[in-house]
Amino acid sequence: MDFTDLQEAFARQELFEGKTWRKSPEPWKLSAEIVSALEGIGQASLDFYKALEVLYSRSADGKKLLRNKEVYAPWVAEYLDRGKPSELVAISRSKACKGMIPPVIRPDLLVTAEGFSITELDSVPGGIGLTAYLNALYEGDSRFPILGEEKAMEKAFYRRLASLAPEKDNPVIVIAVSEESATYKPEMDWLADRLQLMGHRVFSLHTDEVFPLGGGLYFDIEGNPEKIDVVYRFFELFDLANIKTSQFIIEAWENGEIALDPPLRPFFEEKSTLALYHHHLLREFWRESISKKSRKILDSLIPKSWIVDPSPLPPGAAIDGPLAQGRQLHSWMDLAEASQKERNLVLKISGFHETAWGSRSVVIGNDVSKEEWTSSLTEACDGADSHLHVIQEFRKSVRLSHPIYSLNGEVYEASGRLRLNPYYFVSGDKVELAGALATFCPPDKKIIHGMEDAAMLPCSVTE
Repeated sequence: MDFTDLQEAFARQELFEGKTWRKSPEPWKLSAEIVSALEGIGQASLDFYKALEVLYSRSADGKKLLRNKEVYAPWVAEYLDRGKPSELVAISRSKACKGMIPPVIRPDLLVTAEGFSITELDSVPGGIGLTAYLNALYEGDSRFPILGEEKAMEKAFYRRLASLAPEKDNPVIVIAVSEESATYKPEMDWLADRLQLMGHRVFSLHTDEVFPLGGGLYFDIEGNPEKIDVVYRFFELFDLANIKTSQFIIEAWENGEIALDPPLRPFFEEKSTLALYHHHLLREFWRESISKKSRKILDSLIPKSWIVDPSPLPPGAAIDGPLAQGRQLHSWMDLAEASQKERNLVLKISGFHETAWGSRSVVIGNDVSKEEWTSSLTEACDGADSHLHVIQEFRKSVRLSHPIYSLNGEVYEASGRLRLNPYYFVSGDKVELAGALATFCPPDKKIIHGMEDAAMLPCSVTE
């Protein structure tokens, strides 16, 4: 891709409100072997979500976890419901939500010396429109066959949502974007426009643009009310109380007037679920609920992770967690005395909070002073009654290289670190890998995310 063409394309089409990033003449190249590995990761992620849904439901209902063994875990639902409004918990546990999982799964994958490592699973992911736009922008170059068939992202997104209204030939679908998520509104506008050009009735709206009428949900189009069939909520559930129209959306769903995706199940938006995968009391459950093939992938993919629970222990007990000064922990505050090497850990809020996305709560233990690390641990322990934190083993990503345009349009071979975001669309017991977004950051950045000096790239498949 020519530098001038890229400049003109992004000048014509804003994708993130007020955001810019570096550009490259080439997409990020993935071998067929890596694409096959990504497909395996997608299936393993779906298997994990389906097992997690069963785990939460059985825990909440007081049912045993295993078929032939009396094992119960009421504490799982208590962890995952902590800090949530009782009304939302009731909806999450309702019969209408049983069995429902998110329609789109997007893991954050780092490339390490040992292979891929997952930092979180996002069930309400941004970047769908951006990735689709980048795919369309770069697919004209025959040297780089884009990952996914032509318009795969748009088609997969529409297929999923249209399937929720099977009685409608061309359902009215609204992507509802909250003020908290407004940064992503331009990419959702582009996605809706793209689908409209294909003949579909898809609209990107702010949440305050919908209104109730006769038990249903509507929006105004050219001065006339248009009834909505499907709502794709592009906002996380911690933001529900700030959305003036949220009650109208929920009531229309409860009345059967609209379909709603992702489901109103906040436990899918908790990072602590990855820590549950490693919990010693749940090993038999995961073994019984997930295939051996998917478990092998998840075992290597998910770093050791722990939930920061400051509940007092008996004098002789120890925490199943990291070490401090070579010794087991009796309290999470013991980690304040961990050596810098032992602080090769990431501390972050689990979810249901405005700082739980965009890396805003992330603290890397060996990258901060002992005082800052102690303060962060104290905050995590003091706030555990309402918001859980997790600690995760920090896996360092490897340095890679890729051609990047300088600010004046010259190409140079840049060194950096990579985060890969594959997008999987769920269809029954299978997932479709429809595309992937590569975020290539400067090598001095330990937290890899979209930033001004990072490059945002689509992915192509190479021999």
